[in-house]
Amino acid sequence: MASTPAEMDQLTSGASNRIIFILRTLRKCLVFVLSLVLSLLLILRLRPRRRVSPLSSPEEEAVPAPSRRWRRKMAWKLEEEDTARRRSLAEGVEMAGDGEISYSLFYGRRGNALFSRSWLPISGELRGILIIIHGLNEHSGRYSQFAKQLNSSNLGVYAMDWIGHGGSDGLHGYVPSLDYVVSDTEAFLEKIRSENPGVPCFLFGHSTGGAVVLKAASSPSIEDMLAGIVLTSPALRVKPAHPIVGAIAPIFSLVAPRFQFKGANKRGIPVSRDPEALLAKYSDPLVYTGPIRVRTGHEILRITAYLTRNFKSVTVPFFVLHGTEDKVTDPLASQDLYNQAPSVFKDIKLYDGFLHDLLFEPEREEVGRDIIDWMMKRLDDVNGSAAGIW
Repeated sequence: MASTPAEMDQLTSGASNRIIFILRTLRKCLVFVLSLVLSLLLILRLRPRRRVSPLSSPEEEAVPAPSRRWRRKMAWKLEEEDTARRRSLAEGVEMAGDGEISYSLFYGRRGNALFSRSWLPISGELRGILIIIHGLNEHSGRYSQFAKQLNSSNLGVYAMDWIGHGGSDGLHGYVPSLDYVVSDTEAFLEKIRSENPGVPCFLFGHSTGGAVVLKAASSPSIEDMLAGIVLTSPALRVKPAHPIVGAIAPIFSLVAPRFQFKGANKRGIPVSRDPEALLAKYSDPLVYTGPIRVRTGHEILRITAYLTRNFKSVTVPFFVLHGTEDKVTDPLASQDLYNQAPSVFKDIKLYDGFLHDLLFEPEREEVGRDIIDWMMKRLDDVNGSAAGIW
């Protein structure tokens, strides 16, 4: 009995679905096997080997190899020396502005010394405070001109260098956990609020700093401390270059967290259309330009995946800004955040043709003005709500 065309279509469709399922299963198995093999190869590569020359004397053979404890001690010493060097450089960064400018050390949740800066208007009532959380591999000193612009509107500015960044403790460019940065951000906010009682506070985060700020603000206790958050080019929905990278990253981050991927952006990814700003960034000794470390890369994938799954739980007032030609983070992810977040007070601005570092684009004054205007609008809303209560 011959099958009808409709029955043939159903059979073909069902077979195709089964084949697709099988292929997907095989791909997952292949990724797992490759991940396992690569992890074993890495473990064998990192395993210390004792090499003895066939002509070695018994006395030479008796000399013990450097102990693991000694190697750790030397690594710690080199890290401390590098931190001291970077801290000295951070203290020497020129901080533009006409107001009260200072820097100090702030101790985070785990006792790490974190370098911080402040720019405060010299006169007039302080209308609000913006706390800057910089992006991956950069430092707080880069935001001096933006701070000056904020001061001109009687807005105070504080900024903190992440662990492993700028003048803060840690191996340069290495972030053992972005949750550490989140908790340090929360502690920094609490400190600033205690020093400035009654002054509304905003968190500002750029790129991966935007992801940090968004996660910090997802905590109800932190959200209650904020008038709002500002996100420029936030790192949301970041995907690995290849599925295998995503599969092996968790394993590699445990086995060799400080291992560096080769072929990184030594010449610099185009993040600004201003050649001078681009040159200044990638020639800055406090900007890390080496290969990204495995744990750091995995942490970015982990936090952005978490945030993407939780767009619909974002209730903090926010303003997200993104360039449509950003080659580092996805402007469509910012649009999705805006569309899905149930926040009552939220805004978005997409800048046509702009790249990643919005505050270092030729139109940086315009971007800064947009941020200030939003903050003032939010402050009017907060003050109006407070007046309504009384």
